[in-house]
Amino acid sequence: MKLNQILICALLPLGGLMAQTADYPFRNTRLPLEERIDDLLSRLTLEEKVQMMKHESPAVPRLGILAYNWWNEALHGVARTQEKVTVFPQAIGMAATFDTEALRTMGDMTSTEGRALFNEDLKAGKTGEIYRGLTYWTPNVNIFRDPRWGRGQETYGEDPYLTAKMGAAIVQGLEGDDPFYLKAAACAKHYAVHSGPEGIRHEFDSRVTAYDLWDTYLPAFRELVVKEKVHGVMCAYNRFNGEPCCGNNELLQDILRNQWHFEGYVTSDCGAVYDFAHYHKTHVDDTEAVADAVLSGTDLECGNLYPRLIQAVAQGLITEKEINVSLRRLLEIQFRLGFYDPQEQVPYSNIGREVIECEAHRQHAYRMAQESMVLLKNEKNTLPLDADKLKRIALIGPNMNNEQTLLANYFGVPSEIITPYESLSRRFGGQIVIDTLTGVGIVDKLPDAPSFSEIAARAKKADVIIFVGGISADYEGEAGDAGAAGYAGFASGDRTSMALPSVQTELLKELDKTGKPLVVVNMSGSVMSFDWESRHVDAILQAWYGGQAAGDAIVDVLFGDYNPAGRMPLTTYMNDEDLPPFEDYSMANRTYRYYKGDVRYPFGYGLSYTTFRYAEPQNAATLQTGEPLQVTTTVTNTGNRAGDEVVQLYVIHPQNGQTRVPKCALKGFQRIHLAKGESKEVSFILTPEELGLVNQDGNLVERAGKVDIYIGGGQPYLSEGDFSSVEIQGDNYTVY
Repeated sequence: MKLNQILICALLPLGGLMAQTADYPFRNTRLPLEERIDDLLSRLTLEEKVQMMKHESPAVPRLGILAYNWWNEALHGVARTQEKVTVFPQAIGMAATFDTEALRTMGDMTSTEGRALFNEDLKAGKTGEIYRGLTYWTPNVNIFRDPRWGRGQETYGEDPYLTAKMGAAIVQGLEGDDPFYLKAAACAKHYAVHSGPEGIRHEFDSRVTAYDLWDTYLPAFRELVVKEKVHGVMCAYNRFNGEPCCGNNELLQDILRNQWHFEGYVTSDCGAVYDFAHYHKTHVDDTEAVADAVLSGTDLECGNLYPRLIQAVAQGLITEKEINVSLRRLLEIQFRLGFYDPQEQVPYSNIGREVIECEAHRQHAYRMAQESMVLLKNEKNTLPLDADKLKRIALIGPNMNNEQTLLANYFGVPSEIITPYESLSRRFGGQIVIDTLTGVGIVDKLPDAPSFSEIAARAKKADVIIFVGGISADYEGEAGDAGAAGYAGFASGDRTSMALPSVQTELLKELDKTGKPLVVVNMSGSVMSFDWESRHVDAILQAWYGGQAAGDAIVDVLFGDYNPAGRMPLTTYMNDEDLPPFEDYSMANRTYRYYKGDVRYPFGYGLSYTTFRYAEPQNAATLQTGEPLQVTTTVTNTGNRAGDEVVQLYVIHPQNGQTRVPKCALKGFQRIHLAKGESKEVSFILTPEELGLVNQDGNLVERAGKVDIYIGGGQPYLSEGDFSSVEIQGDNYTVY
């Protein structure tokens, strides 16, 4: 094409570009998708192809193809855009809701807002900006195996089953339900065996047994790929058993493509292909690295090395035909997003700006914040507080009015962020004196602040002390984003201690001396061990990073306008000494399924202002392998107020002493609402997959023998609930 023709095309608006190429077969929506992709591939040069395999894919003006940036985030709302958007609780907080339907709705609302922004860009012919596209690199379904991992806040906790079901829900919401067109394309990350340490992630080699791989690290990915047909997968930075994940044939070819029949696209994590030669030292140079990445199945590079594929072709390291395999997958995603079709045919093209931060979205962010709150301690029924009996509240702590903390990481920015201070002031400012003192920073004392004894003396005048502490995503998160160098308890985005920062505990000890009721509201993306706090303060509320409506949700729980029912998606260990080395990826003595010691707050734990009674579960006494099992119970609200209950089902296999078997494993959950005195029947269908066990070779097998089933408000022996048993008969049934 001549230079003057290129300039004319570049100046044409979108409609002009489309008109110039309308007769090309790849624009013909009546043709089969394969033919359309074949036609487009045939018109692209090798140079254009490899450019389109970068996350910053440039325009191809002669074909009317607009630039597109594949990198976008939607962890808990559309992230990093310059627009004001709805911000939901951080992922770990949404996991604490144990509410898949609420998470599915959140995903749907997020992609609705993202579509509105993209539709505007598309009409203007500007689709190349970062964080504006429809390919969301969400959800993070890595296992939060160690509470020190800074990015664990982006996950759905330590349990493979909970992670799988919550991940599936957000994929459903993000991608929509049209039989052809995608509302957005979700992406399961970081594949696989990836959960810290952050500081060495670019060179770390994760080594695990086949048992741990298939029992812990892969189930959530399998759920999203095999059952939900997620359209994207992101390979991780680290090596797995010696090979970089983005060049790992076992992960990307044998498991993902051959066993799971994945048909979507694989993107590298950003800069991961660069790591091959420069950090992992597994490849001679970047040219060899890019060829190996594509041949292994990494279709898109987040980075700028894939232009070296031209050199790789010249050197015989890869062929253009092999490059076409990856580009075909990328083009199919773009076709299914409607990029090459008349917009009147795309069902999501009419979504407009009016949906962004609409009332329904704001209310759902508020609801999810309420549902995420986990009441850990409530000594002598300190909570809920009675506003009619309070004249003065001492509101203290580094997060009592810190808007940024509520947004966590990978966040968007809403028009309004409601902190605990703002919520209390709006509700009770004319009724109750709210004495505020930040008192202390997150990790150190504030300059020119009163002494702790002076703060305590002032707080003693109040009827109750509410301390809003914890940490923030400035201290835990992704390496490079969260920097707390020089502070005890943190390193390269990770935590080195589960303890609340010592400066906050020191202040709490002074406040405890006042003798006034002391309530701790903790904001964090992981657990705090609460060694001193659990023994001395009157109440503890785990509030996570609750998004734009967190303040209202917290105050609702503190004053009884909402009955807390969140459940811990993580185990709270007693102290740091209980944890194995961070770099050890074995699941032995990790998480509730394998930990052998006492814990402070178990996985699945959370208090309520009411009580519930469980009837004995009802199920068949015997079952043939390969058949489903229905288990039913009745739950009754026996307390004095309405509230939600998270009904949890655990399967317990006998310990045989020869192979590793989980102590118990979550295999079903439902969040229900019960009025005072109301009863409700709750049923679960357990499949062979949920009744099976992974063997040492990594195969999931349902075996003959007795299996115990527990249904209650938490783990067996640790909550209100009851047991039943089933005798499984027949030959072993291999699920996969």
